Amino acid sequence: MTKSSETNTANADLAKAYEFSAVERKWYEFWENEKKFRGAMVEGKPSYSIVIPPPNVTGVLHVGHALNNTLQDVLIRYKRMQGFNTLWLPGTDHAGIATQNVVERQLASENISRHDIGREKFVERVWQWKEESGGKIINQLKRLGCSCDWDRERFTMDEGLSRAVREVFSRLYHEGLIYKGDYIINWCPRCHTALADLEVEHEPTDGKLYHIRYPFTQGDGYLVVATTRPETMLGDTAVAVHPSDERYNSLPEKSVILPLVNKKIPIVFDAHVEREFGTGALKVTPAHDLNDFEIARRHDLPALKVMDDSGAMNEEAGIYKGLDRFECRKRVLADLEEQGLLEKVEEYQHGVGHCYRCQTVVEPTLSKQWFVSVKPLAEKAIAAVKEGQTKIHPQTWENTFFDWMYNIRDWCISRQIWWGHQIPAWTCEECGELIVSSEDPTQCTKCHGSNLVQETDVLDTWFSSALWPFSTLGWPDNTDELKFFYPTSVLITSFDILFFWVARMMMMGLHFMNEIPFKDVYLHALVRDSQGQKMSKSKGNVMDPLLVMDKYGTDALRFTMTAFAAQGRDIRLSEDRIEGYRYFINKIWNAARFALLHIRESEPYAAEEVVAAELSLPHQWILSRTNRTIGDVHQALNDYRFNDVAHSLYQFVWHEFCDWYLEWIKGDLYGDDEQAQATGRRVLFMVLEIIVKLLHPITPFVTEEIWSALPGSRSSIMTEPFPETVGGWQNEDADAAANLVMGVITGLRNIRSETGI
Repeated sequence: MTKSSETNTANADLAKAYEFSAVERKWYEFWENEKKFRGAMVEGKPSYSIVIPPPNVTGVLHVGHALNNTLQDVLIRYKRMQGFNTLWLPGTDHAGIATQNVVERQLASENISRHDIGREKFVERVWQWKEESGGKIINQLKRLGCSCDWDRERFTMDEGLSRAVREVFSRLYHEGLIYKGDYIINWCPRCHTALADLEVEHEPTDGKLYHIRYPFTQGDGYLVVATTRPETMLGDTAVAVHPSDERYNSLPEKSVILPLVNKKIPIVFDAHVEREFGTGALKVTPAHDLNDFEIARRHDLPALKVMDDSGAMNEEAGIYKGLDRFECRKRVLADLEEQGLLEKVEEYQHGVGHCYRCQTVVEPTLSKQWFVSVKPLAEKAIAAVKEGQTKIHPQTWENTFFDWMYNIRDWCISRQIWWGHQIPAWTCEECGELIVSSEDPTQCTKCHGSNLVQETDVLDTWFSSALWPFSTLGWPDNTDELKFFYPTSVLITSFDILFFWVARMMMMGLHFMNEIPFKDVYLHALVRDSQGQKMSKSKGNVMDPLLVMDKYGTDALRFTMTAFAAQGRDIRLSEDRIEGYRYFINKIWNAARFALLHIRESEPYAAEEVVAAELSLPHQWILSRTNRTIGDVHQALNDYRFNDVAHSLYQFVWHEFCDWYLEWIKGDLYGDDEQAQATGRRVLFMVLEIIVKLLHPITPFVTEEIWSALPGSRSSIMTEPFPETVGGWQNEDADAAANLVMGVITGLRNIRSETGI
């Protein structure tokens, strides 16, 4: 775009008031049409890449998304202006359980269930929903100003990613790192699926600790066992005590009678038992508790499931069959009390696991599931962080990362739902052979039979997400994009998915690419309300970023998010602060309008033509402060100190450039000295041009609009070089002299204010 007008361009190009809605629509459409976000691969230029944390396809933009994606966009716009080959790769996650629940509710409104239409038709309905209603959040990210390469948008179940998922599963299986086995898993009776440990939210709960008498098989004695879950005692197969617990050194018998069931079960000695818990005697229910399952394996005890998948008691529960688990608890306690076997009940606070999706109390249960043996993978990820190949910011999170990785358990990856990546494993109906392959097999590898039945379970959503940095770039093919943009430069995400996602991406990336997936990980904190409370619909304190952008403009929201993004500190967000930064945007706008009243089209304004030492004090000072701000912004961005970037720019633009410099040079601009006028115009133009460039990564819309109004032949500000410090501009003497003058003026103003002069 070119400018041909001579002077007074403000009246033609910058409206009196900044109308952000029209400006935002205009420039985002321009950027997209001109392919300004395209991730180029130009030889000889360094690459800088970010993969977006894919939001759920069911999602709508919330303040956490606004923070996360603003910070990513700040970095990608900064590096783009520095001349890097930048790629910000967008996409969405298929969000297995969440998406299935959405479509199931849709079906329920039609009075049908997924079982009525069957798996194939149901999956078709989900894809239909995805095409019609899913991905709304992508348009909302565009509204936020995100400069992603939308031509490269991916979906965790698109054809390419599905191929990568199958390839990874097959390779891990044949390497012995994926297996199927009986294990205690976290089961959600409502969602009817297994949950990984990280998908269980443990909430402190005021419960009861029940002390139950287990009679010896002979005589009148008994052992007292303490439990929080008496309904599971129907599946007990032993009682365990610690071998060093002196209370049980001289037991009269080696077995007891299981109350209510009247079955003889053994007493075993196991070092796992916590002597300090309850009575020190532990009921062993191998099918409904992980620790009990481990004890049972050590002592060759049977496992007896007494609940079904809906949390109701099954036939093994005898007379309690059909009761809901919590109703069964009441009946069991009543029967124990009636038989004189309930010794006492204590108040007891403990952590109770809830499903992260529906908040149903999770039931540990024995099940045949698919697992990834992750310890060998975790070792490489630990080493990568220890050796500094991947740096975590803030560094304090590294210890948390190590603690979790050193104590990692095998990852349960199978889910009993229909929407997701169906596990690529088939069983031969004729000989029972299990076939795992990245391609659909046509016959059994053992008996050559053709009657093959695929595993019905799907993979945990986080399995496909763990491959995101390399699968989105074309793996398993060795594409140009993969060679050019992997490993990625930085991952920006919330600290609460450090283990769900970050650690797993590191394990998979190192295993399949032999290289870290990202060089830096920046973990931002949570966005809370102004009182520090977590935002929730029930509290009525949720702030909708879409409404905020409607009211204050996108740039104001983006600047707020950047200004509050201090490392390791939760963000307390209030509408007052957003409004305050809206005033800042208006301040920039008005400063640009003032400048354009004086800047002339025909004058040269190159920075290198200015000899700072020959200028008057105000000009020397503003160039020195400009230089310092440029350096501060570079340093803060490279250190991921986003709040310091915003603070430096706010302080410089509002308090130094607008409050002081513009006032100081009005005498030159409106005076009769033509040389002073020309110098004032030149320095004013240069500093304004630098300001809009420095601000662009945070406030892209207002800066692009101002940039387009400046004199000269101009392309988009997005492709302009980011400002660098200029030799000769830094001037400590000018800084000191200006500070002295400002101090005197401020003092005089205070005296006038106090005395009413």
